[in-house]
Amino acid sequence: MIRKATAVWNGTGKEGKGHLTTASNVLNKTQYSFNTRFEDGVGTNPEELIAAAHAGCFAMKLSFNLSAEGLTPEELDVTSNITFEEGTLKKSHLVLKAKVAGVTEEKFAELVKDAELNCPISQALKMEISVEYTLNS
Repeated sequence: MIRKATAVWNGTGKEGKGHLTTASNVLNKTQYSFNTRFEDGVGTNPEELIAAAHAGCFAMKLSFNLSAEGLTPEELDVTSNITFEEGTLKKSHLVLKAKVAGVTEEKFAELVKDAELNCPISQALKMEISVEYTLNS
């Protein structure tokens, strides 16, 4: 499986603007800029998208973990707080509010830890980076 998103940027880093589009069109020329990344402009930014991906991936992995134990969560409410300092992603702090009947505290803690370590986005945040590009084509 390959998932795809496209970023188009025009102009300088500070004065320029860009837009993001995903293959599903959930994001369709969604605006991003210096202001949306470093101030409070209207639009999104890469760190916000990583936070959304991490929260969603963790919630789904935890749901799979619970299901494997015969448990069905009523609700898993997850917030990812991404710390971005000095041009580097430093931390994703996940805050979970869960409603799950029939699970012990010990079992739940075990399943949460597994989701923290093994959701694909958690693993990708420690990823090898490669680049393929075409210039002036």
